[in-house]
Amino acid sequence: MATAVAEHHAEHHYTSTGLPHTKIAIWAFIGSECFFFASLISTYLIYKGRSVVGPFPHTPWTDPSTGHVYHPILNIPVTSTSTFVLLMSSLAMVLAHAAVERSDHKWSRIWLLTTAALGATFLGFQAFEFTSFVHEGLKITTNLFGSTFFITTGFHGAHVTAGVLWLITMYFIDKKRGLGPRDAVNVDVMALYWHFVDVVWVAIFTFLYLLQ
Repeated sequence: MATAVAEHHAEHHYTSTGLPHTKIAIWAFIGSECFFFASLISTYLIYKGRSVVGPFPHTPWTDPSTGHVYHPILNIPVTSTSTFVLLMSSLAMVLAHAAVERSDHKWSRIWLLTTAALGATFLGFQAFEFTSFVHEGLKITTNLFGSTFFITTGFHGAHVTAGVLWLITMYFIDKKRGLGPRDAVNVDVMALYWHFVDVVWVAIFTFLYLLQ
């Protein structure tokens, strides 16, 4: 038993803190990303309400040159649905990690694939939202709102895409050789990243969509 524990520690290169290097690295990465997204959200809030032309997020706007009326651009019900989907993916990720820890290959694959599918569904909602905004006259170069909105949510979408690709990779590794307790740390690192992506979206949804 002691030998197995020693091998487990050696395999994952545990530090003097009692945590493996990979976990220390992901926490450092998450910390830096918190500053990154905090700067994006802060920039959005600083320029909120300073756009001189529409469309606007929560208020209608009439173009004086054409007389065209732009309705509030944000669709809260649709984004609320996509937010629920992303939050449910965190639950699936927890279940995937638990299945890996007990070497339940059937359910680890199911939950890994479910998490990836929910993440991809969220990206589908985001693609629909971006497309509808462009059709309604809002582009990244239209006004300050468009610039800060598309940059903030776009970078988050890129992080979700990276997470989905990571999940799919782990799924195929599980399918090829099976993930077990020896892989629990690596899956835990992936789970920390995925939960971080979800928490960031809660902040984005609150400040960009709900705060008027």
